[in-house]
Order: sequence, then structure tokens, then C-alpha cells
Amino acid sequence: MHPATDESATYAFAVQRGRVPPTQPHHGQFALTNGDPLHCHSYLSGYISLLLRAEPYPTSRYGSQCMQPNNIMGIENICELAARMLFSAVEWARNIPFFPDLQITDQVALLRLTWSELFVLNAAQCSMPLHVAPLLAAAGLHASPMSADRVVAFMDHIRIFQEQVEKLKALHVDSAEYSCLKAIVLFTTDACGLSDVAHVESLQEKSQCALEEYVRSQYPNQPTRFGKLLLRLPSLRTVSSSVIEQLFFVRLRGRHQQTLHSE
Repeated sequence: MHPATDESATYAFAVQRGRVPPTQPHHGQFALTNGDPLHCHSYLSGYISLLLRAEPYPTSRYGSQCMQPNNIMGIENICELAARMLFSAVEWARNIPFFPDLQITDQVALLRLTWSELFVLNAAQCSMPLHVAPLLAAAGLHASPMSADRVVAFMDHIRIFQEQVEKLKALHVDSAEYSCLKAIVLFTTDACGLSDVAHVESLQEKSQCALEEYVRSQYPNQPTRFGKLLLRLPSLRTVSSSVIEQLFFVRLRGRHQQTLHSE
């Protein structure tokens, strides 16, 4: 289930960040998470290539601190990184094949439903340093005190978030696979009020077929890899979007709103 609370506000926050255009990626700028340059792959479908080119930030530009597990990031830095990842998910969706051709109401419905899942995938892809999550939680609880039972539930949700990211990282998912997984997540028929459910479903199937063909070509010695990747997707919904909001975006959104009011 996706809690309705704060989803619209978080989506709007990501869109507002779009007032500053992102740096446009160049062909060949992306790198796979295992360090292999993208052009080393013998097979890369045109569809997957377009999914990759739609990324507003190469993985390395999420922040060099993110790629160094031993580096200590402050709360403000990690929140800015999270904001960049959220904005990246929205901007990526706007630039991938077929999504911009959907009705605006359908685009909004899909993003509102899936933004937290896309965020988790981006967090795993850039190896987000989740050891700071308890510190973020402590800071948030200090700003907005909770009852003891709510604190316990909140920390349990943080553990679930950490586990989902770690399980994805353990699979050593590469950039092409992440792009396909994000497309499969985005093109979901679970969104309410879609004007053309069959079309969205066909786009999800196209993304799934592209991933299957890619994995079969690139990882022939891992016959269960495709299944393992798909099995990670349903559990992304166990990560509470309201907890992601509380952890990363409450302070930034408040500061952003203050900036808008002062302009």
C-alpha cells in the first residue's frame, strides 16, 4: 500500500526542483555499477539505450561521497543527495520513451504511486550510505517528537528500507538492469484512474521483455538472474513512502517552501 499522506507534496517538491535544468547526459557517459563501461556490452537494445540516456545524472554525479562507504556525510548533505535522487527519478521518467506521450493525468498518477519505489532503486544504484538513517531519524524525531510506539514502528520501517537497498546491492545490478527495473515499476496498472490501462500494461511488458533479453545475453551463466531481479520488485512496496518523506524530505521541503515564499 502507498500512503496518500505527503505523496503529492513530495512529488510537487521534486517537480519544483526542475526549475533548474539538469546537466544533459552525453552518450557513453554512463557507467555500470560494477565499473564496466556501458560500451563494453555486446548487446544493448535501442529501448534500453534510450532508458539510460534519459538519466539526468550519471551514477557518479549523484555525489562522490555516495560511492565511498567509509566517507561520513552530514545530515544536510545526505538530504540534498536524496532530493537529487528524487528529482532524478521524476526527470528520468519525463524523458524515457512512451511516458511523455501518455495523458498528463496518467503521468501524474504513475509517478505519485511509484516515486518511492523509484527512489529505493536509485538509492541502491548509487550505494546510498544508509548507516546515517538512524541519525536522520533521530534528527527528525527531535524536530517532531513521536510517542514511544510510533518510534518503534518508525525505526522498523527504516530497517525495511535498509534491507531492500542491501538486497538489491547484493545482486550487483548494472545500470541497464536498473533502468529496466525502474521502467517496469513505473509502467504499472495499479495506478488509479488510468485512461488507457492496456497501453500502460504493454509498456510494462515491453520493459520486462527488454530486461529478460538483456540478462539472457549478458549473464548466460546466471540462468536465475532475471527471476531474482523481478522478485525484488514487489518487496519495494514494503518501504513506506511516508517514512522516506520523514527521513529525507521534511527538512528540505520546509526550507524550500521558505525560499519560495521569500522570492
